Amino acid sequence: MAERKLLVLFGSQTGTAQDTAERIGREAKRRHFQCRVEALDSYDVANLISELLVVFVCATTGQGDPPDNMKMFWRFLFRKNLPPSSLCQLDYAVLGLGDSSYPKFNFVAKKLHKRVLQLGGNPLLPVALGDDQHDLGPDAVVDPWLLALWDKILALYPLPPGLEIIGPDTRLPPKYTLHYLAEDSLHPDGGLLQPTASRAIPSELHPFAARMVSNQRVTAECHFQDVRLIEFDVTGSGMTFSAGDVVMIQPQNCPDDVQQFCQLLRLDPDRRFLLKPTEPSTSLPALLPQPCTIRHLVTHYLDISCVPRRSFFELLSYFSTNELEREKLQEFSSAQGQEELYSYCNRPRRTTLEALWDFPHTTCAIPPEYLLDLIPRIRPRAFSIASSMLAHPDRIQILMAVVRYKTRLSKPRRGLCSTWLASLNPEQGDVRVPLWVKKGGMKFPADPDTPVIMIGPGTGVAPFRAAIQERVAQGHGGNCLFFGCRQKSKDFYCQAEWEELVTKGFLTLFTAFSRDQEEKVYVQHRIRENQRLVWELLSSRNAHIYLAG
Repeated sequence: MAERKLLVLFGSQTGTAQDTAERIGREAKRRHFQCRVEALDSYDVANLISELLVVFVCATTGQGDPPDNMKMFWRFLFRKNLPPSSLCQLDYAVLGLGDSSYPKFNFVAKKLHKRVLQLGGNPLLPVALGDDQHDLGPDAVVDPWLLALWDKILALYPLPPGLEIIGPDTRLPPKYTLHYLAEDSLHPDGGLLQPTASRAIPSELHPFAARMVSNQRVTAECHFQDVRLIEFDVTGSGMTFSAGDVVMIQPQNCPDDVQQFCQLLRLDPDRRFLLKPTEPSTSLPALLPQPCTIRHLVTHYLDISCVPRRSFFELLSYFSTNELEREKLQEFSSAQGQEELYSYCNRPRRTTLEALWDFPHTTCAIPPEYLLDLIPRIRPRAFSIASSMLAHPDRIQILMAVVRYKTRLSKPRRGLCSTWLASLNPEQGDVRVPLWVKKGGMKFPADPDTPVIMIGPGTGVAPFRAAIQERVAQGHGGNCLFFGCRQKSKDFYCQAEWEELVTKGFLTLFTAFSRDQEEKVYVQHRIRENQRLVWELLSSRNAHIYLAG
């Protein structure tokens, strides 16, 4: 009998594709498959020629781009020298997650499906095109597609004699088991932020613990929005970047939330534990020190402030000892309950921690080893770098709006990363932030004679501040900036800097202060007023136009 092995490979940017891939992994275990779930770039693509059964789950980002964690795989798969029969023994299926309001809807999934077919793969089903715009989200497509997929797979690999599908009433084992250590063993806490001694260029797995140098509010105190210009010292990191690049920052949960979470689940934050994978093929979470304290796990790893997904409620329902709570949790995890779940969770942006408060009987019954199955890890946040190495060597600056808004819930919603960064005060001691640099999507012209028209309202001006600093340092003229904000006196970021560059002849500046007069004026009005200049730069001087929001 053929070996019943399934490989699920995902390319995920925000975590949805990973969540779906893990769901397929759970469904495979219920059907007694040996199943591995891996990010495409963690998988050794050379092994693909010997795989027999693979499900690909991939998101599409930006303008039809593959997610970061499948870029290397993507480059390999499209190499011209791969023989057309490379994957002739492979049965496969592709599930795409996209958003039909973008022109390149599910582009990556469609292209992947076609390429594997070209290389000789045998598709079990047409590609699934999950759509965020659907009333019920991508699940409207994913649910029926998965039912059809399991029919196909079980026809090829029937259940072994005497085995039944493990029903939905049975809880699957956790990904890891948690072994508490004796109280008296030593406990240094803080494995994450030890400045790295390794010479490796900083990356997601090895962030650089940068010292925060300054954290300055650049909007008037009376302005409704708090915007910060934050500077980090990256001396000795080996990082280099140019205008248009991005800094990735790994945030953490605030101490109050961590304390609440530990109280709700009756966990001792200072307990130390070791993680052991339940199955030998599962690797340990890369960013967790071993041994680790509960406090470190909850502060640096578990995303307790994210809006929980359907899979969270499904797993939670297994721990419920209270009938009312269990019924509600089962409703939220059913296909029929998705509208209800949307108005409970997504519309008001309810956090995981708040959802746990609403199910107190269930929450205090959660076994700690299931925490890593239940709650995703905290994802890094991307910020446009707002400074140039030529103007500020060994420094990275960002221009960051502190995210805070109201929904129907009484407590204002707060952005995890921006709230944390805004709360740090470098004047009160050594403040370290884990970060690394990533190539951005904007490239500025190398030719000093090519003019650049930049349209950057609000914090969208950040990458253009880096570009202008860089171009001025290189002696490039032809810098034209359209900047817009509400009021000249309240949120005109970097005003003195721009005005000095205008005086020195390095910058042409057009401003639109939307609320400083009766009728609202935006950057597009200023562009129209200056259409002659814009057209002249484009038509006879080959100007490049850049837009950031």
